[in-house]
Amino acid sequence: MVKVKLFATLAQIARKRMVEVEATTASELLEKLSQIYGEEFRKELEGGMIFLVNGINIEHLDGLNTPLKDGDTVSIFPPIGGG
Repeated sequence: MVKVKLFATLAQIARKRMVEVEATTASELLEKLSQIYGEEFRKELEGGMIFLVNGINIEHLDGLNTPLKDGDTVSIFPPIGGG
């Protein structure tokens, strides 16, 4: 199981800040989360989110092909805006 920490609108949609999901890649994890939490959740993901696996941005790993293993922690949150 992978621990998933949800932030901002994703946590609001899921009504949870942390969930556990069985997944072997970042892509599979996102697909399963979208199936569980529905179209609104999927649209938020498509709007652009930051994904960290054990504190490392998946952009610096294998992107959506980043492998996941039991005990990993994935954090998903919107990009920080400002100005």
